[in-house]
Amino acid sequence: MSFEQLLSLGLLVAGITHFGVLLAGVQAPKQLNWAEEVPRMSRFNQKILIVYYLFTGVTIVMFGSLTLYLRDEILDKDPVASLLALAIGVWWTARILVDIFIFDHKDWPEGKKYIVGHVVLTSGFVGMAGVMLTAGVNGLGWV
Repeated sequence: MSFEQLLSLGLLVAGITHFGVLLAGVQAPKQLNWAEEVPRMSRFNQKILIVYYLFTGVTIVMFGSLTLYLRDEILDKDPVASLLALAIGVWWTARILVDIFIFDHKDWPEGKKYIVGHVVLTSGFVGMAGVMLTAGVNGLGWV
């Protein structure tokens, strides 16, 4: 396969992966016992958590939708589409850095399903970051 064909496939997979990440996100309240944990927070902090949770979900939907919708433009090296791809890649890279430097593995719930889930999610983040950064840098002619 040529680089362009691989990148096209990578963008398709990355676009779809965004929606896969949402599957994990919608399970978070139950898996992380928010019914018991969130009421312990102040009302203001509860609202902040819910707003951030929803905004993050909407952002991921937009990123996945735009990746799929603008795939041809990204592959054609349209500057705006390339900048968007780069921005999405930077966003996912930041998410990986948060996982490395902010979250502590010992804080995660115990059990094999959480270990597998963490590995799958992080692999998805790395894949999306890599594809989107590559697409953005390639489209802007930085390589």
